[in-house]
Amino acid sequence: MRAGAVAAGTTLMMLLMSSPALALTRDDGDDPGDSIGALETVGLYVALPIVIFLVIIGLVMVLDKSKKQA
Repeated sequence: MRAGAVAAGTTLMMLLMSSPALALTRDDGDDPGDSIGALETVGLYVALPIVIFLVIIGLVMVLDKSKKQA
């Protein structure tokens, strides 16, 4: 119980003492691009991986050299 209290206390102190990330402050060489819309985001991170996955499945099925069991 004492070890858990020490670990929790240490973690809490580390979180309280750490400085914020300051994500809004630009760094040297930081050059963000234009933002993309919601539809483009869904297409890029949802639809495109599904399409790639289906293409890979199709290629595996077409190029399968194993014997068909009847």
